[in-house]
Amino acid sequence: MRRKVIAGNWKMNMLPNETIQFIEDLAPLVKDTEHEVILCVPYTDLFYALLTAQNTNIKIGAQNMHFAESGAYTGEVSGKMLKSINVEYVIIGHSERRQYFNETDETVNKKVKAAFENGLKPIVCVGETLEQREAGKVEEIITNQTKLALEGLTNEQVENTIIAYEPIWAIGTGKTATKEDANDAVKAIRKKIAEIYGQNVADGVIIQYGGSVKSSNASELFSMSDIDGALVGGASLKVDEFQKIIKFEQ
Repeated sequence: MRRKVIAGNWKMNMLPNETIQFIEDLAPLVKDTEHEVILCVPYTDLFYALLTAQNTNIKIGAQNMHFAESGAYTGEVSGKMLKSINVEYVIIGHSERRQYFNETDETVNKKVKAAFENGLKPIVCVGETLEQREAGKVEEIITNQTKLALEGLTNEQVENTIIAYEPIWAIGTGKTATKEDANDAVKAIRKKIAEIYGQNVADGVIIQYGGSVKSSNASELFSMSDIDGALVGGASLKVDEFQKIIKFEQ
């Protein structure tokens, strides 16, 4: 049975003092959950988040990393740097990175490999635009993105990758894919992984849904056969809303 993994992506929000307060407020509310809880915070909050999350069940992740270990890449942060302060997870290939910062399938693949080289667990984002959905290309787009992101990885590495299916048209818009559409997309991703890496690997991979997830729709999304939790945007910035998503069964 795959575990549910619920990760918050704070994007460019929250100052260090706000981060400390948020984790102090959230930790007692989710201490008994069986699900994995991750907060992916801005670089400036990482150290404070890691310190505050000690002795809790909240894991801390970054929102991006460079594929090089070091070098003349002004403004970038490497996997080695993240690992040095005990960051555990890193989001790679979020649609906003692809849209605004020229991320490609090739750089996503390089970053995923670099994450594993540095002992980080990647959360790899894939998803289609509204135009691609309306053209009937959902499966083609997301399975190709998945294939290219995972290219060259071992079976064990693939099994330890979290995939986040995030339809781009649903991010920050208030629109959510129906639970059936979301589950069908996740199934298609799992099928592609099975074709390349085998059914056992595909059955073990955590595949989340992301895109306007909130407490009012979390339960129905998570009840579907293949959706293993969520990558949560705006709702992860509010303690009460985020803890309700984590405790969706109650």
